[in-house]
Amino acid sequence: MAALTRLGSLPLRLNQRLLKPLVVRTAGISTSKKNKDTVAVTDVITERTKSKTEASDTDAQQKNWVSWGFDQKNIVEDNTSMHITFFVGVTLCIVVTGFFWTYLPDYKNRHWAQREAFLELRRREALGLPAIDANLVAPENIELPSDEELAGVEIII
Repeated sequence: MAALTRLGSLPLRLNQRLLKPLVVRTAGISTSKKNKDTVAVTDVITERTKSKTEASDTDAQQKNWVSWGFDQKNIVEDNTSMHITFFVGVTLCIVVTGFFWTYLPDYKNRHWAQREAFLELRRREALGLPAIDANLVAPENIELPSDEELAGVEIII
């Protein structure tokens, strides 16, 4: 479970690492064939400080934040719980269960019955018998109605 928690919070840790030092490079592109006419500007910012506009953006983000329903007060905890829940729900429940179900053993013996049928066909062919015997059930064991009992009954074959 700890591994799932760490895995779910990975995007949050990556976002925090990206916000600390920041290097910005800007270059103007010119289609001129003269090298001296090109303008290039590079600025290196070593630390990022929060300005008033960024602080107000964070407050606005807090104000307009709609919770996933896991935590009503903490955005980080809410997003982490949502990612873990969807990972477990989709990956483990749907994908792993489908994989497991696909490779379940033959518990109704369908494959066994098919193999037995092929063995019986091979045996009958080797003995020169038809695939299905016309007298599968002995005629002496069958009681058919007489012609008088069948008078007026339509028989469809």
